[in-house]
Amino acid sequence: MSDLPLSNEPKPTFTVGGKSFTAVAINTAAKAGEWIKLKLGTHERLTLKSTPHDLVTEVDKGSETMIRNLIKTHFPHHTILGEEGVAPGADASAKALETMKDNEYLWIVDPIDGTTNYVHGFPFFSVSIALAHRGEVIVGVVYDPCGDELFVAEKGKGAYLKGKRMQVSGEAKLSDSLIATGFPADSDFALPLNLKGVQAVAPKARNIRVAGSAALHMAYVAAGRLSGFWEIGLNSWDIAAGSLLVSEAGGRVTDTSGQPYTLAVRHVLATNGTVHDELRTTLSEAGATGA
Repeated sequence: MSDLPLSNEPKPTFTVGGKSFTAVAINTAAKAGEWIKLKLGTHERLTLKSTPHDLVTEVDKGSETMIRNLIKTHFPHHTILGEEGVAPGADASAKALETMKDNEYLWIVDPIDGTTNYVHGFPFFSVSIALAHRGEVIVGVVYDPCGDELFVAEKGKGAYLKGKRMQVSGEAKLSDSLIATGFPADSDFALPLNLKGVQAVAPKARNIRVAGSAALHMAYVAAGRLSGFWEIGLNSWDIAAGSLLVSEAGGRVTDTSGQPYTLAVRHVLATNGTVHDELRTTLSEAGATGA
C-alpha cells in the first residue's frame, strides 16, 4: 500500500523520517502475536480486574510492554493508550481517553483482545493496534496469531487481508445475516442490555455468534464473514482498529443509536451497511442500545 494519505484536510503524514506508520503497526502486531501464541498455555498468574469475568495475565502485560517499546523505538514522541495501562472500569477508561484523544498521534492498543479465550486455550483472540491522528483513526491492524491472519487498513486506502482487498458482505436483510455480539464483563449494565439485544436479534437474523474478541469480530465484518456486530460497554482499544477495517472495507460503523463513530464510542454497531438500519432499529425497539 502507498503511504500517501488521501483523507480530507488536515492530512496526516503516514511516514516520519521514512518510517511508515502502517509498517510499524503491522510489524509490532505480528511480533506481539507471535509471542503471545508462544506463551499460550503457560501463563502463571491470573488476576481479576473489574469483575470475575474481566481477566488479565502476565502475558497481557508483557505483550503491551513489547508493543509500547516497539512503537516508542520508532516514534518516541507519540502517545500510547493501552488497556493494561489504565485502571479497571468504564470511568477510568473514559478518563484516560479524554486526556489523550486530542493528541496529534495516539496509538490505541489492546495487547490481547479476548483474554478469557486465551486463558482457556480457545483460539479466538487477537492483537489490536490503531493509530489516531487528532482523534481520527488512520491506521488499523488486527492480528489473529492462531489463524495467522493479519487484517490491515489505512485511511482512504482500503482494508486488506493477505494482500487482497477486503469487501463487506452483500446481505440486504437481517434474515439473511450472520451477526456477532459479545457477553460483556459488566454484569450490572452492559451484559443485561446485550442479552436483551440477543433476544431481539436472534429470531430475526439467520444466526448469532459470540466468539469473544470484539476486534476479531469487527475484522470478520470487514472480511465479509459476518454481516454485522454490536456490543454494549466496549472501550476504545477494543474497537478503534476494527472501526477502520470495517469502514475501509465498505461497511458502516456507528454507535448503537446510529450516531457517527468516534474514539469515545462504547456501544458499537458495525455492519456491511445494508443491514445497519434494520439491526439498529431492532436493538432500539428492544431497549438494548445503552442510550
